[in-house]
Amino acid sequence: MSILSGKRVLLGISAGIAAYKSVALVRLLIKHGADVRVVMTPASKEFVTPLTLSTLSKHPVLSEFSNTEQENPVWNNHVDLGLWADLFLIAPATANTLSKMSSGQCDNLLLATYLSAKCPTYVAPAMDLDMYQHLSTTANLEKLSSNGVTIIPAEEGELASGLVGYGRMAEPEHIVSYLSDHLLHNAPWYGKTVMITAGPTHEPIDPVRYIGNHSTGTMGYRLAEVAAQLGAEVILISGPTHLISDHPNIRTHRVITADDMMEVVKKNFQKADIAICSAAVADYKPVAASDIKLKKSDKPLELILVKNPDILAWCGEQKKKQYLIGFALETHNALTYAKAKLQNKNCDLIVLNSLRDTGAGFGTTTNQVTLIDKQLSAFPLELKDKSIVAQEICEFILKQKHD
Repeated sequence: MSILSGKRVLLGISAGIAAYKSVALVRLLIKHGADVRVVMTPASKEFVTPLTLSTLSKHPVLSEFSNTEQENPVWNNHVDLGLWADLFLIAPATANTLSKMSSGQCDNLLLATYLSAKCPTYVAPAMDLDMYQHLSTTANLEKLSSNGVTIIPAEEGELASGLVGYGRMAEPEHIVSYLSDHLLHNAPWYGKTVMITAGPTHEPIDPVRYIGNHSTGTMGYRLAEVAAQLGAEVILISGPTHLISDHPNIRTHRVITADDMMEVVKKNFQKADIAICSAAVADYKPVAASDIKLKKSDKPLELILVKNPDILAWCGEQKKKQYLIGFALETHNALTYAKAKLQNKNCDLIVLNSLRDTGAGFGTTTNQVTLIDKQLSAFPLELKDKSIVAQEICEFILKQKHD
């Protein structure tokens, strides 16, 4: 998963020959998981067709302030466009468009959207060598940069004029890579390490049977993905589950038993800035697992169970700089038990699940949790998809650590 996944990208296209590259750029952004909308200058439609771009982006392509081709003309709201976007990328950005952006001119929909946008703006200049090196272009780029616009450097190569030099728009792959790196380095958890435990543990009775629970690990995996999106290096310690994560910032350690999980936690806890213990660790295990399959008989099977290591309690005892989050799954007296767990295990935050809440707990795509902070204040969240719940939990952690 890319850091661009889920991002709303507004692509602005101005009238340069490099506009043909916008087709590949749209496809690459979508491949990285972005939701892409396109706004064009009227003249740019001579270089690439709106039909192609709307087909790829699956959104209408806008270039005028209103759609006069319809029987009832519709105003294309540049303010809404600017507010929709998480980032605004103008590629290609011609000398003309850069000049107008620098001076605040507003004679087309793209420029009006730029002046209305609240999100970060990136420009990928594209023009001939002499135009790119001209003092006015240099001054415009410097002014835009001082105004907070990020310049994606033009590249060296053969230009439309036949000259060879700088001014060529960065290749779509390089633009996407630049955006990804820039977003990552400016993400709030960049440089942080987040350790997350997820999934169940399986405690063997014999080579065939085990003691386990219904956890799928979904909540922990969603938390790992959000933490990686926020720029963190994630250490994901996963019990048995079919889930996988392909985000390059997530390093997954697969374990089976609570003892296995404890061993990996001990190796990694001190590296962590934030530790989230979301795994449903079995509280007990058989005192000894049989190395052969136990045969059934008419007599009752008696198992002697002993306590598993308490991973969350161990983390609470060891923590120094770490912000520690535990999970509590309860069926009754939920708030009382969760608050006691927060204090007894030296947590900074408890995420409380109640099995009495419809749509929450194990085996669902949704969850409904209550967050309990160090002051024992409770913050109930609404029932939502687990990916959104993970975002809300991480946003809460961010706010807590900044307060």
